[in-house]
Amino acid sequence: MAHKITDACLACGTCVPECPVEAITESDPIYLIDEAKCTDCGACVQACPAEAIVPA
Repeated sequence: MAHKITDACLACGTCVPECPVEAITESDPIYLIDEAKCTDCGACVQACPAEAIVPA
């Protein structure tokens, strides 16, 4: 199951370098996860200071 970024996102960018498949991109106003690329590794979930990344 892929993950998604909720409105709680601070747009801090902490999650981006943690994604091994480069599924996270900057958007406006929050970041987005490409569900087709996401491998459900959870690295971004652990990195997010706002706990804004949840299962899709």
